[in-house]
Amino acid sequence: MTDASRIWVKICGNTSLGDAMLAAEAGADAVGFVFASSPRRVTIEQAGAITAHLPGEIEKIGVFVDASLEEICSAVRNSGLTGVQLHCETTPELPAQLRRELGSQLRVVRVVHFGPQAVESAKQLAADASIDAILVDSRTATLVGGTGRTFDWMEARDGVFGAGAIKLIAAGGLTPESVREAIAILRPWGVDVASGVEAVPGRKDPEKVRRFVAHARASGAR
Repeated sequence: MTDASRIWVKICGNTSLGDAMLAAEAGADAVGFVFASSPRRVTIEQAGAITAHLPGEIEKIGVFVDASLEEICSAVRNSGLTGVQLHCETTPELPAQLRRELGSQLRVVRVVHFGPQAVESAKQLAADASIDAILVDSRTATLVGGTGRTFDWMEARDGVFGAGAIKLIAAGGLTPESVREAIAILRPWGVDVASGVEAVPGRKDPEKVRRFVAHARASGAR
């Protein structure tokens, strides 16, 4: 069981059992699998073949971009997922629909991209009882995640991270070298990394994964 006082750590963009096991053995709380256009994309079958061999206590989060209820439910049921991360525009009813279809134990994370509307978006999402956490990420004109780019942490601290919303997860360009500073400034509930711990897109660097988790843990309780 995850210690409720410590930073929640997710290693995202896993494409192999070796990388996912590496994250679990390093002490991550969750691993992520991307079901959208990306160098890190996996199929339902590939993800299922990985999750079947992972420790039961580690969370398995599917990342979806503009996916339908039916697509998400199929992936969760056939890939052994315990949670979903929803990017881009979705119908307001989708989190509640997912809970009805998949059960109350499913972790539902909604993504907010840092920018002028982030505070208002986070407040609206925080009012939805079907959403467990909000992940604050950076984006580019062509990428909605996995950009490797950070946002302005000081501005975010006084904005979206200071808005009193529900559990907030910091993402966007984090690395083993920067994660402690990000935690110190933002005081998030959790942190999420993909490209910052890779050797090449879609393949993790073992040393980077271990250092990222260790540095996040060394930052102390949230």
